[in-house]
Amino acid sequence: IGGGMVFTFLKAKGLGVGTSLVEDDFIDTAKAVIAKAEKLGKELILPVDIIVADKFDADAETQVVAVDAIPDGWMGLDNGPESTKAQKEALADCQTVIMNGPMGVFEMEKFNKGTFGIVDILADLSKDKGAITIIGGGDSVAATEQSGRAGDMSHISTGGGASLELLEGKVLPGVAALDEK
Repeated sequence: IGGGMVFTFLKAKGLGVGTSLVEDDFIDTAKAVIAKAEKLGKELILPVDIIVADKFDADAETQVVAVDAIPDGWMGLDNGPESTKAQKEALADCQTVIMNGPMGVFEMEKFNKGTFGIVDILADLSKDKGAITIIGGGDSVAATEQSGRAGDMSHISTGGGASLELLEGKVLPGVAALDEK
């Protein structure tokens, strides 16, 4: 889990998140996901370090901090380098990986390394190990294309939300309409 969503999970774990984006309405959901992963003995991969900024700006002051050390008044805007290393290790043997959302504010150079790092990891898995890599959602597609690695992925779709609903087992309206004919 990365990107803006991660701060809801960190807050659910009782950690301070400064002024980072948090969906307070989903704290209980995050707690339930964490509890279910623990109950099932599954690893929920969260960042270990974060690139924080004093403001949401390309010229912001930045620092890399541990996830449990986000300063008050600062916001998390990207995964840190140790998080990218941990993701690479965790994904090393995967044969299918779905990416739905960037790890940071990749549109700003100071905050694109986490996103481009995961894109590189997935592209290398696909290219070097034959893994199936699926990139879903407009921001993920834009980041993958901006990184120059789009050609190394198995599949790219701007339908991020729809892709997730399909994986969830929901019937998509467009598919349902085709089935009616």
